[in-house]
Amino acid sequence: MSDTVPSSWQPAVQPALDTAEARKLGGWLRAEEAAGKAIFPPRGTRLRALELTPLDAVKVVILGQDPYHGPGQAHGLSFSVPEGVRPPPSLVNIFKELRGDLEIAPPGHGNLEGWARQGVLLLNNALTVESGQAGSHAGKGWDAITDAAVAAVAERAEPSVFILWGSHAQAKAARIPALRDNSRHLILRSVHPSPLSAHRGFFGSKPFSQANAFLEAHGRGAIDWQL
Repeated sequence: MSDTVPSSWQPAVQPALDTAEARKLGGWLRAEEAAGKAIFPPRGTRLRALELTPLDAVKVVILGQDPYHGPGQAHGLSFSVPEGVRPPPSLVNIFKELRGDLEIAPPGHGNLEGWARQGVLLLNNALTVESGQAGSHAGKGWDAITDAAVAAVAERAEPSVFILWGSHAQAKAARIPALRDNSRHLILRSVHPSPLSAHRGFFGSKPFSQANAFLEAHGRGAIDWQL
């Protein structure tokens, strides 16, 4: 694995990266790239979520399934795209719910780094994907690594908010004992913001205001969701 784990996450994540499964994943990714396949996001950005949000700064976790699979879209943060890239439909729906929840107008871009820098861990379950092939790197070895990151947040004494949109995020949380047997964190569940499901319970779920109310009640400070 060529991406370096940020120092705050090393005790939690490095053991998972040192396993035979992770080495197999790294070798497989190198072979896929050597075969000419485009892998997103590019090397050096795959642990961007951990870089922007140190473990001791995490207040909210938003779990995604895997990176966007279109050229130029993925940059290491779940649901986010770089400035200048058109927001994908799921992100458009997230912004619609943000407006309905907190009356915050959609920004003129889809870059969520502003959230990440405030303590919102924007983590995908799989941290890579093949161009044009959604879900193509699921089950290839990323789960153990990202499970370790989620578990590290869940095991901290500080109360945090876990926002689980869709079945994949909810299944991931179910694998983490500290979340499955949770007593101190707020876990918000709804359907995915995809256009296929958003009207079945995502719209109107008010995750942003609920997260802020919980954080303020526990002395952790609200997130400024304005981008």
